Amino acid sequence: MTQQETSKYLSDKDLAKRYGVARATPWRWVQAGVFPAPVKLSPNCTRWKLADIEAWEAKQEVTV
Repeated sequence: MTQQETSKYLSDKDLAKRYGVARATPWRWVQAGVFPAPVKLSPNCTRWKLADIEAWEAKQEVTV
């Protein structure tokens, strides 16, 4: 994985498209404690680290 890939961030819109869910769903998953927490990049910009999402996905494959 390159440095650029490890520092990539995803928005709630990106996650909704990735999983085929509504934009609010990743936020509900975070509140339920079943999804990685996002990081606040600025006062109006909150994103998820791609590396955190990929690690979560890998864990889901193992536990299913």
